[in-house]
Amino acid sequence: MILIADCGSTKIDWCLINGKEKVAQIFTTGMNALLMTEAEMTERIKTELLPHIRGYKVTEVYYYGAGIISDEIKSQVINAIKANIPTAEKVEVDSDLLAAARALCGHKPGIACILGTGSNSCYYDGEKVVDNVSPLGYILGDEGSGAVLGKLLVGDVLKKQLPEHLCEKFLKEYDLDRTKIITAVYRQPAANRFLAQFAPFLEHNIHEPSIRAIVFRSFTDFFVRNVESYPNYKDLPCNFVGSIALLEKDVLKEAAAARGITIGNIIQDPMEGLIVYHSN
Repeated sequence: MILIADCGSTKIDWCLINGKEKVAQIFTTGMNALLMTEAEMTERIKTELLPHIRGYKVTEVYYYGAGIISDEIKSQVINAIKANIPTAEKVEVDSDLLAAARALCGHKPGIACILGTGSNSCYYDGEKVVDNVSPLGYILGDEGSGAVLGKLLVGDVLKKQLPEHLCEKFLKEYDLDRTKIITAVYRQPAANRFLAQFAPFLEHNIHEPSIRAIVFRSFTDFFVRNVESYPNYKDLPCNFVGSIALLEKDVLKEAAAARGITIGNIIQDPMEGLIVYHSN
């Protein structure tokens, strides 16, 4: 049997498959391999995953996760998995970007993009990630992401660049004022998540020209500063995974068309595509 893991900092989606049949799907607490020790990861897998897969003989594990940025970190995750699943003859660990590429493109070349709390992109040749423009995070980059869209929205609200009724609606809906926002962004941890939570407000008010302009502008920035850096970007489909891409797919397609870019698949999460990829 094959065990696939789509791991984020918040949660891990584990899926056990036998051929093309989904045997079990388990959700456990997320792990960022960059921020955890091998011992911590080993213990978390032992306590949260193992009780759900006892009785199954897992022979292959494919783990895609946050924080997989070096061979050393890969080795630590592999060791944590093998310590808990000794029957696994093959354990492959790689980044969430490769997960997106395999889920979106399968064995065909394409441009794979992530638009969630953060953003990322790559050129995928059908087997591996060949080129990647660094996303740089929500302060220097992450164009089109939930965090950046939230940052633009909040900035326009506080600087009164939006119509008055939208500013009032936003502050009332989230029970916020200038002091609460400044404190959350500059004095509390996880400012990116704080900002990304406002993405539904953009989606619910996308009919407002000023809101649509924020989203369109940020998606255009994503294409210009990321996708258009790949030499063959006009010859390949540009595919997306992530909640932001799915929520705002109409504006995303509009921004792409304006830049002469062809949109391919748009999905919320990579697991179903990974199941297809690995079952083949």
